[in-house]
Order: sequence, then C-alpha cells, then structure tokens
Amino acid sequence: MAKNILYPGTFDPITYGHIDLIKKALKIADKVIVAISENSNKNYLFDSHERMILVEKSLYQDLKIKKSKVQVITFNSLTTDLCKKMNSKIILRGLRAVSDFEYEFQLAGMNRKLDSSIETMFLMSDFENQIISSRFVKEIIELGGDIKKFTTQSVVKELKKKYA
Repeated sequence: MAKNILYPGTFDPITYGHIDLIKKALKIADKVIVAISENSNKNYLFDSHERMILVEKSLYQDLKIKKSKVQVITFNSLTTDLCKKMNSKIILRGLRAVSDFEYEFQLAGMNRKLDSSIETMFLMSDFENQIISSRFVKEIIELGGDIKKFTTQSVVKELKKKYA
C-alpha cells in the first residue's frame, strides 16, 4: 500500500468526480494529499484560499472524511518538487474521456523526466461521475440550473453566492 498519494489540480470547484477519485485512492494509500494549484496563468472563479476552504468543507463537513486520511494544501511549484516535500512517490490524475488522455499522457511524461522516481497513476471515476467537470458545473449554475447532482452542499452554496 502506498503511504501518500498526491492529487494535484485546480478544483475550481471540487466536484463529485474529484471526490470519487479521492475515495478510490484511499483504498490504495494511507493518505491522499489534495494539492490545489495557485497557477497565476489561469482565470479562477475562486482564489486558492477559497478553493482550499471549499475542498475542506466538502470533504470534512459534507462527506465526513477524516482529516487524518486526506490533507488539503495549496501549492505554487513543480508537482514533482511538491511530491518530494510531501513524501509522495505517486501523482494521481483523473481521466474522464479519451480527450483527456493526450494532455495527461504528456504531463505524466514530463513529470517522469523531471523525477524518474515518481509514478503517475490514472484513475477513472465511476460512470455517473465521468461527465462532470468544474467548467460544466459553473456553466450550469450560471444559467440557473441545478447542480446538486454534481457537487457538495458547500460548493452549491458558494456558487450560488458567486452567481446571485
């Protein structure tokens, strides 16, 4: 069993697809480290601090996942450097569709070139969660749709505030 698995991403916002992967990773690791990117090249709806709070509320309060099993952090470094810092030899990445594969394959290859001791593990969420993306969740709420099937109560509440 792996000790720590690092799950990097933007989580803007976290969805049931992300959460599905976290739960699956917990079956093969002692701890999942959810690492929220602070990449300033992207246009986020929520800043990194807001995203961290939303992930924590979603996991710890809404879903009652133990803090000892999932750690939530922000980062602004190479993912491979963060792996070293967090004592993780595995990067978790999610695949939803074939269209994700090319980008994820390139990313995994670059990370492997940066540090050959770190492996990238790909998981797919359950079928009902594969279609969910943060982008679609934001578009649906912006257009007045119901997103309760796609994300947690905490996220729904905060998205409603942003689009009120």
